Amino acid sequence: MTHFHLGIDVAKAKLDCALRLPNGKFRSKVIANTDNGFTQLVAWLASHQAIPLHVCLEATGIYWESLAQFLATAGVTVSVVNPAQIKAYAASRLSRSKTDAVDARLIADFCAERQPEPWQPPSPEEITLRALVLRLEALQTMRTQESNRLGVARDAVQGDIQQHLDWLDDAMQQLVKTINEHIDQHPDLQQKRVLLDSIPGIGERTSAIILAFYADTDRFANSRQAAAFAGLDPRHHESGSSVKGKPRLSKIGHAFLRKALYMPAMVTLYKTAWGQRFKDRLTGAGKPPKLIIGAMMRKLIHVAFGVLKSGKAFDPALHSA
Repeated sequence: MTHFHLGIDVAKAKLDCALRLPNGKFRSKVIANTDNGFTQLVAWLASHQAIPLHVCLEATGIYWESLAQFLATAGVTVSVVNPAQIKAYAASRLSRSKTDAVDARLIADFCAERQPEPWQPPSPEEITLRALVLRLEALQTMRTQESNRLGVARDAVQGDIQQHLDWLDDAMQQLVKTINEHIDQHPDLQQKRVLLDSIPGIGERTSAIILAFYADTDRFANSRQAAAFAGLDPRHHESGSSVKGKPRLSKIGHAFLRKALYMPAMVTLYKTAWGQRFKDRLTGAGKPPKLIIGAMMRKLIHVAFGVLKSGKAFDPALHSA
């Protein structure tokens, strides 16, 4: 059966679309990244009788989410790929030009050749939770910036900065309350939060973040994929007998998750029994502190994924060695 493949280069205001026909030729269109634009896209695809259709787009910020959700709800096969994959694919083809239209065609070719896995849309309650935890992170970033300014600010603006800090504190407190109420309103999320809270080192905010991205464990084949989603999988660089690079985190994944897991990893390593055993074992094997922290960040995802997948609380006996 011949297939149509649609590559979409996503931006905040517009979507550059390249429809790859079964004969390899292209049809292009630019639409607005709005609900009206999505309707126009469906009409345009229908005019080309683009069935069956496989759509591929990059995970660019949050700009892709509404479109992907719209198409998936309409029954279209959608794949959301890491931009690094498209960049590497372009390099493999010695692509010398980079425009939105060129990128859209490149994504369509990638879709046709590589047949990436279909994207599994999150539930509405997960989408809401993700928006809430990301908003809380944004407010925390603002507070850190304002707090840094306060220390060096002139007297004329110190009062205004302090007023903004007080407002941010109130807003963050209210947002934490909203997050907890949202989880409490959904029994599945509430049950999974209890499982995550059983892991020593995972606190209230961290469990909410993990739920926002990992509540549906069926999206990942195993814990390694779950860790790779956050860019916490190890990257090795070795060649022959002379090149022996140190293993590093790949960082090809969600940067927010890596940032959110840093402090929980530190707490686990130094404040919990199972984390200290983990640290002592790696220290005894000659591993440097930075590598141990990264390993614990990855371990926390593995353990969190395990308790969510199995539905069983954290068992210290499994981490006693």
